[in-house]
Amino acid sequence: MNIPKALITAAGRNQRHLPLQTIVDRDGYPRSVLVQLIEEAVSAGIESIGIVVSPGDADLYHRAAGSHTGRLTFIEQQEARGYGDAIHCGRDFVGSDAFLLMVSDHLYISRDPARSCARQLVELASAEKCALSAVQSTHESVLSSFGAVGGRLFDGRSGIYEVERVIEKPTPTQAEQELIVPGLRVAHYLCFFGMHVLTPSVVTTIGTMLDAASDPRSISLASALDALDGKERYLAAELAGRRFDLDARYGLLMAQLALALDGPQRAEVLSNIVSLLADNR
Repeated sequence: MNIPKALITAAGRNQRHLPLQTIVDRDGYPRSVLVQLIEEAVSAGIESIGIVVSPGDADLYHRAAGSHTGRLTFIEQQEARGYGDAIHCGRDFVGSDAFLLMVSDHLYISRDPARSCARQLVELASAEKCALSAVQSTHESVLSSFGAVGGRLFDGRSGIYEVERVIEKPTPTQAEQELIVPGLRVAHYLCFFGMHVLTPSVVTTIGTMLDAASDPRSISLASALDALDGKERYLAAELAGRRFDLDARYGLLMAQLALALDGPQRAEVLSNIVSLLADNR
């Protein structure tokens, strides 16, 4: 399965300014969050990237993208109609291709120096020829921030799951009843990583659900993926890496620390942190 395009959603009220923030990368160079997301996608072999933005934001994103502007297409979400609608806005851009979907308020750090998180996901989706969501074992205390999946190991392969149920921001009670995954720690569930490979049929499903909905904001990616059950194969995979939610409290700070500790100046950063802690006893 060929995956030549990526779609980044950045029109959400709480998301739209996060990709424009400057953060120091693992090598010590200041760059916008948007550039880091673009380079994450490019590392997976992505050729062109569509960015769903609020009306009037395209110029800001154009400037924040630096030298990468030539591979970008900006798509305006005219009204705040929710995440499902934001994905559906990209339907003409993705066309009949499978595509990488990323959210604009997450950053990723791979534990595999040779393969970014996006590359791991795209390679697996290409091999399995189906929709695939990256997931991360997540404590139930933050379930209200993520979509989550339940299922079973796929073909006995560690870290790859055949999805049987998808719920957007479940309660702990819902998760305990419907999203059990054998082998996870107690009170942990498989939550979305902020990165998916979707097939064109997923976008079609979202469109059908939007047409039937009284409130388009009720249509999430999770609800569309849950509707795939029995229609086509849909897998989830734990990647060798971590996601950092920039919209969480201290999210940008935690992502910055993680990037610094992942880089060649790790010892210097740790020394500075120790000094800071000593000064604030």
